[in-house]
Amino acid sequence: MDRSSRSRSRGLAQVVAVAAAAALTLAGCSSSSGGKKAEGGGTGTSAGKADTPRMKVALITHQGPGDTFWDIVRKGAEAAAAKDNIELSYSADPSAGTQANYVQNAIDRKVDGIAVTLAKPDAMKDVIAKANAAKIPVVGLNSGLADWKKLGLLQFFGQDESVAGEALGKKLNEVGAKNAVCVIHEQGNVGLTQRCDGVKKTFSGKLQTLYVTGTDMPSVKSTITAKLKQDKTLDYIVTLGAPFALTAVQSAADAGSKAEVATFDLNKDLTGAIQKGTIQFAVDQQPYLQGYLAVDSLWLYKNNGNYSGGGEQPVLTGPAFVDKSNVDRVAAFAAKGTR
Repeated sequence: MDRSSRSRSRGLAQVVAVAAAAALTLAGCSSSSGGKKAEGGGTGTSAGKADTPRMKVALITHQGPGDTFWDIVRKGAEAAAAKDNIELSYSADPSAGTQANYVQNAIDRKVDGIAVTLAKPDAMKDVIAKANAAKIPVVGLNSGLADWKKLGLLQFFGQDESVAGEALGKKLNEVGAKNAVCVIHEQGNVGLTQRCDGVKKTFSGKLQTLYVTGTDMPSVKSTITAKLKQDKTLDYIVTLGAPFALTAVQSAADAGSKAEVATFDLNKDLTGAIQKGTIQFAVDQQPYLQGYLAVDSLWLYKNNGNYSGGGEQPVLTGPAFVDKSNVDRVAAFAAKGTR
C-alpha cells in the first residue's frame, strides 16, 4: 500500500472511531430520566441523575407564612433531591419549639440526613445533639453561621449576616442616606439582629430599629407608615426580606414620605421593583444555592465521604448587591423562581 493509501486508511479509521464514540455518548445520554446513568459497579457519583440507593432527607426551616424567600430555598433543595435520588420532606415554622419538634420527628423516622436553619440556635441545641447521637448527619443553612460548629453540624451554607449588614451600611453612605430605619420582622432571630447591627457599624448616619410582626403584613404596613409619619426626616427604610420591602414602598406612599427603600433578599416582584426604581437595591444571598448545596452535600457525604470546608469553614453564598446596573440579568432568573 502506498503512502497516500495508508494516510487515507488512517483518516477513515479515525473518522469511524470518532463516530463510534459519539454514538456511545448519545446512547448513554438518552435514558428516560434525561441524564446519563452511572456505570454498573461504580460509586454513583458521576454526572447526571444518581442511581445510588434512595435516601431520605428532611429540610427544616424557620419560614413564616407568606415569606417567599423560602420558596426559593425549597426549589433549590428539590432540584438537588431530584438529581440525587432523594426523598425530600420539608417542614417549617417560625416557632423554635415547633422547629425542634420537626427535627425530632425526622430523627424518629430514621432519615439519612437533616438540613436545618438555626435562627434561634439555643432552642435547637438539644435536638441536634440527639441527631448526632443517632448518627444522622446534620448540615446548616441560611441562619446559624456563628453557632453551627458549636452545635456539631457537619457543614454550613449561607452568608455572614454581620458582613452583609456592614456592606449595606457602606452602600447607604454611598447613596447619601442620613437617617434610616432598620425593620426587624421577627424578634429573637439572631440573623436579622446581626444584619441591623452590621448596618449600624458602618453607616455614618443615624440608624433606628423598628420591630414589626412579620406574620401579619397589614400590621407591618401600618407600623412602618406610623413610623414615617412620626419622623419626617427618615430618608431610607431598610427591610430584611423582599415581601417587607414591597410593603414598605406602600407605607411610604401612604405616609407621604420620600424615604427610599433598600432590602436584603430577592424575589420576582422585588427585582421588578428595582427595575422600576421603587426599590433602590437589595443584598442577595442566593437562597436557591443554599437549598441546593445543603441537600446535595448530604448525598455527597453519604456516597463519597465529602464535606465542604473540612468541617471547619462555611460555604458563603453572599452577600452580593443587585441594583439597576445588574438587575436585568438577575430578573431573568428570578422570573423562574430561582433567584
